[in-house]
Amino acid sequence: MNNKIIKLIPIGLATLPLAAFAASAASDTAAKGLISTVQNILNALIPLFMVIATVVFLWGVVRYITAAGDEEKVKEARNFIIYGLIGLFVMVSVWGLVGVLVSTFGVSGETIPTGIGGQ
Repeated sequence: MNNKIIKLIPIGLATLPLAAFAASAASDTAAKGLISTVQNILNALIPLFMVIATVVFLWGVVRYITAAGDEEKVKEARNFIIYGLIGLFVMVSVWGLVGVLVSTFGVSGETIPTGIGGQ
C-alpha cells in the first residue's frame, strides 16, 4: 500500500466524528443504519478472525515447543506467537470500538453485541 495513503488513514478516521456531528436529523437515521450494518458485518467476521488468530498463536506455540533449540525455527515460531497475539488484540479492540459507537449513536438494543460474535 502506498505510504501516502497509510498516512492519510488516521487523519480520515480523526475527522469522521465531524461528519457525524454535521448530520441533520434526517441523515441521523441513515448514520444509525450504516453503523448498524457495519456492526452486523463485524459481528459475523470477528469470531472468524479470532479463531484464525488463535490458531496462528497455537501454531506458533507448537512450533516453538518442537523447535528443539534451532534458533531459526524458534525465531519463526516467536513471530507466529506475536502475530497471533496482535491479531487477537486487534479483534477484541474492533469489537469494543463497535460497541462504543453503537452505544454512542443510540442504535437499538437488539444490535448491541452481548459478547464476541453475539447478537
